[in-house]
Amino acid sequence: MKKLLILSLPFMLLACSSDDEKKPEPAPQAPLTQSQNSEAFNKGFDKLLTSYYSLQAAFVKEDTMAIATNAKALKLAADSLPVNLIKADSSIIDVAKTDAQNISDEIKGLLGEKDLENKRKSFETTTNHLAELIKVVKYDKSVVYLIHCPMAFNNKGADWLSKTDEVVNPYLPKDMPNCGEVKDSIDYRIK
Repeated sequence: MKKLLILSLPFMLLACSSDDEKKPEPAPQAPLTQSQNSEAFNKGFDKLLTSYYSLQAAFVKEDTMAIATNAKALKLAADSLPVNLIKADSSIIDVAKTDAQNISDEIKGLLGEKDLENKRKSFETTTNHLAELIKVVKYDKSVVYLIHCPMAFNNKGADWLSKTDEVVNPYLPKDMPNCGEVKDSIDYRIK
C-alpha cells in the first residue's frame, strides 16, 4: 500500500496542478480611436480653433489690441491650414479651401475696421465660415459649441463658437454677458 501511495503521489500532484482553475479573462481593450483626418491637418485645425477662441475672448474683454493680435493669428492659421491633408475627396478639399480663404478674407476686413461694432460684424461672418469649415472637414478632435445671442446687433442675433457650453457673450459683454443659448454642438468625435 505504501508503494502504491508513493507511486501515485506524482500523479496526484499533477492532477492538483491542472489548468482546471479558471484564470481571469483579460479585460477587453477598448478600440483605438483614430481621427478621420491626418495628424498634421488636425494640428493646423487646432491652431485655427485656438486662435478663434482667443479672438472671441478678446471681444468679451473689448480689448482692441488683443483683438488685432488674435485676428492676425487667426488669419495666419487660416492661411496655413493644410487642407490638402484632409482625408476626403477633391470636392470636399475644394470647399474647405474656399472656407479657409473666406475666413482669411473676413479677418483681413476685420483688421481694417475702425469701430468695435463693425469688427464684431466681421467676427460673426468669420464664425459662420468657421462653423461651415468644421462641418465640411468633420473635425473630430473635440466638441465645438455653436451659441446664439438673439439680442446682438439690435435684435438681429448673432452666433459664436465655444469650446464649452458656457455662455460668455462677445457681442454684448457689458450689457448682457450671459445672453445666449447653445444652438448646436458640432461633434464628430469617434465614440
